[in-house]
Amino acid sequence: MHVLLARPRGFCAGVNRAISIVNRALERYAPPVYVLHEIVHNTHVLDALRGRGAIFVEELEEIPAGAVTIFSAHGVSRAIAEQATALGLRTIDATCPLVSKVHRRMIGLHRKGYDVIVIGHKGHPEVEGTCGQAEGPVHLVSKPAEIVSLQATNPDRIGYVTQTTLSVDDTAEMVEAIRRRFPAVAAPERTDICYATTNRQLAVRRLADRVDLVLIVGSKNSSNSNRLREVAELRQTPAHLIDDAGEMDPGWFVGVERVGISAGASAPEHLVVEVVDWLRRHGASSVEEMEGEEEHISFLVPDFTV
Repeated sequence: MHVLLARPRGFCAGVNRAISIVNRALERYAPPVYVLHEIVHNTHVLDALRGRGAIFVEELEEIPAGAVTIFSAHGVSRAIAEQATALGLRTIDATCPLVSKVHRRMIGLHRKGYDVIVIGHKGHPEVEGTCGQAEGPVHLVSKPAEIVSLQATNPDRIGYVTQTTLSVDDTAEMVEAIRRRFPAVAAPERTDICYATTNRQLAVRRLADRVDLVLIVGSKNSSNSNRLREVAELRQTPAHLIDDAGEMDPGWFVGVERVGISAGASAPEHLVVEVVDWLRRHGASSVEEMEGEEEHISFLVPDFTV
């Protein structure tokens, strides 16, 4: 059995920045440090941060007044930020800069008098944070059929933004449906889907064409990890999304000669190494890394004081 590793894979710049912010806060302030929602969607990352003194909560009311509170990489609504101030919390914003860019575009469209269509998954923290920036009409859509019945205040003054971790192909279909319904729609100069999501999906597409089975390392609630699994399956290649090597099933590999591995943008590389080690113990004779896009993007970790 031969193992082929996708490139790029794993941590993106926004995830690195968010985790670094939590670690810096834990170093600077005595634990506990509170985090609203999961800082990133990976169970192993969360467990490691909990071990250092981070406490993850779903509601601001769970946090004691005066406590250091971090907003996750997915971003929060303006109402949440205002509520945190009213509750007397000392806040640090770990929102990914690429998500913040989407927020700014949405606010800018509203201030020009546009309705804004948000393409994204209902209930996802990033989408809730983006919709929560609204200063005017906002329409959340997840599938093309929802665009057909969408009623805009003025069909000639409407723009769109997207969740940063969507399927590139599905989003293209959504955008085409929007253009058919609203020919004058204002589009971003570049796609809102982040570089890491795009690069990993393209790598998995190439990977899936060369292997018999694809493994995606990532947590079940990770949007970008789920999209990677779907990309492989769309290439007619069986794929499994696994949190770690403990979820591997020997039955998956009966008759399989080539296994491909990638990892979501919030999955640490040591989990990939553990999956490769498992495969070596179960018959893998060689491991090769594909050629792929080199990523040199990094985001500054703010020197905060709260």
